[in-house]
Amino acid sequence: MKENSQASRRGFIRKLATTTAAVAVGANVFAEETESGLYQSISRQAGFSANDQINIALIGAGGMGVQDTLTGLKVPGSKLVAVCDLYDGRLKDAQGRWGSELYTTRSYKEILARPDVDAVIVATPDHWHQQISIDAMRAGKHVYCEKPMVHSIEEGPDIIKVQKQTGKVFQVGSQGVSSLGNEKAKELLAEGAIGKLIYAEGFWARHSPIGAWQYPIPSDASPQTVDWETFVSNTNKQPFDATRFFRWRNYKDYGTGMAGDLFVHLFSSLHFITDSYGPNKIYASGGLRYWKDGREVPDVLLGTFDYPETDKHPAFNLSLRCNFVDGTSGTTYLKLVGTEGSMDVTWDGVTLKRNKSVDSDDPFYIEQMRKAGSSIIGRKRILPPEEYTFAAEKGYLGGPYDHFANFYNAIRNGDKVAEDAVFGYRAAAPALLCNDSYRKEGPILWNPKKMQLV
Repeated sequence: MKENSQASRRGFIRKLATTTAAVAVGANVFAEETESGLYQSISRQAGFSANDQINIALIGAGGMGVQDTLTGLKVPGSKLVAVCDLYDGRLKDAQGRWGSELYTTRSYKEILARPDVDAVIVATPDHWHQQISIDAMRAGKHVYCEKPMVHSIEEGPDIIKVQKQTGKVFQVGSQGVSSLGNEKAKELLAEGAIGKLIYAEGFWARHSPIGAWQYPIPSDASPQTVDWETFVSNTNKQPFDATRFFRWRNYKDYGTGMAGDLFVHLFSSLHFITDSYGPNKIYASGGLRYWKDGREVPDVLLGTFDYPETDKHPAFNLSLRCNFVDGTSGTTYLKLVGTEGSMDVTWDGVTLKRNKSVDSDDPFYIEQMRKAGSSIIGRKRILPPEEYTFAAEKGYLGGPYDHFANFYNAIRNGDKVAEDAVFGYRAAAPALLCNDSYRKEGPILWNPKKMQLV
């Protein structure tokens, strides 16, 4: 790995010298000098076919499900034919948004029985992801499943098994994996842009009721308008509770907390960029500091992770944090730090900073070395880093669009998806184990390659 890394670094430096670094296969790059360094636009050649219409159905028409569907319908050659949800108000809204002729139902099995449905979007609360995904693939449907892929680590192997058995396309919805920003970061790392990877970090910061999952509860919510019995049929039974239904992320029976909702995005991007299987040691801490509204999960969560050396990357450490009491609010990023620089990665671009060193001209240091009778030849000092910005071209439709385009291309042409069941499980598992570590107040050991607890 050392030899390949050195060769990659030399290749990267040559590219910087001529300002012609390219992005992924089929991509364009436009470079210009700016006062702060090199600026490059990154783009992808249009190549999405509109042939062979794909009929999709939405299962779980909440906020994320609606956004997924709106994004998926922007990709040429797709049509929404049915929607399923357990709340009648969402079914009514779906017909208002997409047409009164749209088929709606409370039963996802009615969706799976329809011959005109080619693929389903599974955007239900987390505790239904596994069962609906498995049933859908066995019914001959392709599946786009929202992250995290599963509600517990025990559920992952069965989805992987059924995907292999059925041969259906299965894509997990951590949309940044397909983005230009992630692709560029992957390329830069492989070229040696930051030297040897040592450390990575990421965080999510929010400070608003909606951001902290205090979602609106409809005034008509009742046992008549909500199929509560189905909602809790695969978990602990209890009387109807509109708060638990509409703010499900706050409760362990249905959601996966901060780690399952947000850390999993950062794991997905990091694993794509580094070709990593995941960490082998997980430790998390945190607490409920502010949103004391009856929720069962923390509003501040910190995670630390050890990544072992593989043939793809050196050993490195990862730090993640999520804070729903953040007065600065809204900051999200993934940073990779190496021996020669760092990268801040978003779905739309990468900011690369490379350290540079020159012979020291520090008068104090020179005088001290003279007094000591020592040579100062070769002494270096750290200067402000050189900065290179890689940004998506104007008009870029974003990672979520690319993720659906990737999903549809896999259905039409047999292409590989960016985030299949194995990839999705390797991103979900360390996130879910964060919750276990937080609750048990201790580290957890995980075999990322075998996808098993140690």
